[in-house]
Amino acid sequence: MQILKVAATSNPKAVAGAIAGALEEDGIVEAHAIGAGAVNQAVKAIAIARRLVEREGEAEIKVTPGFIDVQIGGDVKTGIRFVIEK
Repeated sequence: MQILKVAATSNPKAVAGAIAGALEEDGIVEAHAIGAGAVNQAVKAIAIARRLVEREGEAEIKVTPGFIDVQIGGDVKTGIRFVIEK
């Protein structure tokens, strides 16, 4: 399973393409986002990826959000984890 790290500066269309590609390969992918801007970009990307997957005639996607603790520079930050699967 691939883990995609989404930043506030991430391009939602590029992230959506990565999500769709990972779903095609493995059927499941995780997107991690820390901060409001990153979560915003991740949600946009998931919405775009959903449209891409549905246009290809494949099954709908299921998204399960949750919390994740990530260590960055010695500090522990809480982020949002989106588990995306077909």
